[in-house]
Amino acid sequence: MKRGDIYWVNLDPSTGSEIRKRRPCVLIGATPVNEARRTVVVIPLSSVGKPRPPLAVPVTCLGRKAVAVCDQIRAVDKTRLMEKAGEISREDLAEIEKGLRQVLVL
Repeated sequence: MKRGDIYWVNLDPSTGSEIRKRRPCVLIGATPVNEARRTVVVIPLSSVGKPRPPLAVPVTCLGRKAVAVCDQIRAVDKTRLMEKAGEISREDLAEIEKGLRQVLVL
């Protein structure tokens, strides 16, 4: 489980305005942490949102245009990960990092 991997993740149950259902997510945590912990930090991806950096960063996922929803960053238990779907490009990962820095004021 490396930083930048894309996994299908079951995000249900969710509450309020949290992104729900099964969707691809990018592992954004450091690879050694992903390996050592029972949780991983992910950014959900959406195919219906419009790019609005820094909150919704345009990326390519599974050969389609999508947005990484940076303000929906979350830690999930590894049992929510269903299957690996691929990897995000280095360029897209860099754009997600820029979005996260702005959203989290880092």
